[in-house]
Amino acid sequence: QVQLVESGGGLVTAGGSLRLSCAASRIIFSFSAMGWFRQAPGKQRDLVASISKFGITTYVDSVKGRFTISRDNTKNTVYLQMNSLEPEDTAVYYCNTHPPTRNWGQGTQVTVSS
Repeated sequence: QVQLVESGGGLVTAGGSLRLSCAASRIIFSFSAMGWFRQAPGKQRDLVASISKFGITTYVDSVKGRFTISRDNTKNTVYLQMNSLEPEDTAVYYCNTHPPTRNWGQGTQVTVSS
């Protein structure tokens, strides 16, 4: 079964930074592109950034230049470094394969105050 465990969220003021981590089960991590998704209250869950198993990255326009996705294949872990955070980044952040499986973790809450 796919297991995804996100961590690293918290409350920061605008302009601050956070680093999210996601530990994934090896069986999916080794063969999959991975993504970070976020869901703000009352909105759908959207892809924020992705990274292929070879390290090719993509970002939505709103986070380009501020967020960096990376992966450690030896630890089955994917990271999201978030800098220059804005109140609009407030959401629950999830990781999953990209495209995502039906299995989602609990996510990690990121709250950015103005």
